[in-house]
Amino acid sequence: MSSADSQGPSTPFSSIGRSLFGIRREQVHSVEVSHESRSHDTGLESFQKQVTDRFHELCGVSDDEVLSIQWMLKLLDAFVCCQEEFRAILLNKKEQVSKPPLDRIISDLFENSVKALDICNASREGIEKIRVWQKQVEIVMSALDSKKRALSEGMFRRARKALMDLVLAMLDEKDTGSAFSQRNRSFGRHNTSKDKHHHSGHSRSHSWSVSRSWSAAKQLQSIANNLVPPRANEIAATNGLAIPVFTMYSVLLFVMWSLVAAIPCQDRGLNVHFSIPRQFSWSTPLISLHERILEESKKRERRNSNGLLREIYQVEKCTQHLTDLVDSVQFPLTEEQKLEVEQLTEELNLIYESFKNGLDPLECHVREVFRKIMTCRTEGLEYLSMSGYRE
Repeated sequence: MSSADSQGPSTPFSSIGRSLFGIRREQVHSVEVSHESRSHDTGLESFQKQVTDRFHELCGVSDDEVLSIQWMLKLLDAFVCCQEEFRAILLNKKEQVSKPPLDRIISDLFENSVKALDICNASREGIEKIRVWQKQVEIVMSALDSKKRALSEGMFRRARKALMDLVLAMLDEKDTGSAFSQRNRSFGRHNTSKDKHHHSGHSRSHSWSVSRSWSAAKQLQSIANNLVPPRANEIAATNGLAIPVFTMYSVLLFVMWSLVAAIPCQDRGLNVHFSIPRQFSWSTPLISLHERILEESKKRERRNSNGLLREIYQVEKCTQHLTDLVDSVQFPLTEEQKLEVEQLTEELNLIYESFKNGLDPLECHVREVFRKIMTCRTEGLEYLSMSGYRE
């Protein structure tokens, strides 16, 4: 991928244009396929059904649950399960995988899956950033702990400083790609001086780190640009295998888009377009989820640079209320003010517990997604090599 593909200014959420899942009719070639050209392979049908069922389940929750840590865990789990069944399909059909036109279609998926690996790495760095906020939240809670001692002016001064530190940490979006990226954290690969030298001259991360010039928005757009619904003749020529490849590609893009939407990462943006025919059974819940997430981003237009994860929004809201209260109270406190401080501190404690219990599993799930993509890609490239296919 050239530098032009992965660099560029951040795409602001306020510029969200056409729907990510809006159908560009000029790209949607006749996907309606006659029964004669459809594959009756039960494995393919099972895969389509699993994708449909998984995303109907993800869609069947309240707006307050979408983009919460628990919902994201379910989304990533759904991806892992779909990826494993897709991998099994490739294993069972590996002789066909190496034949045209399926070899080209699958190769396109594998090429773009490398960009998905980059997004997984960036998401992990974003989770690390949230952990920093978690520590600041803990300091605020400790400063206002009225269970151990009566609220005093000294406690409010400490709380004010901790709140300012938390707000500054959450506002420091421009440094997202510096302090954390320089650590070169990875999924199982340790950075070396040779890696640093090789990495410095390229715009993409080579899937073990993200550089300062790396852009989540550009990576997503690059993945989306290569998502093209299969033509009827391609479906027929591949005995229906072009459909699960397109399905897995669509799921891959949606999950990566959701990670970028939820978790703070470098040069975030949701203004990504790709086509998805509505006649696929799984397209309805995906389109619905996309529209709901976009609507949420519009509601939080001024405060979504840190990600749309539900718990992040709760921290922002609770922190603002606490800051207003700490700045306005005078001593001695009224009973009403004491009660309000206790309620807000308890609310902050609930958010802290969500981070404490959810961030480690979330990171583990992102790691698992990374590994599943990598494994499927590695095996798939071996199948392609049977015909001497080269990317």
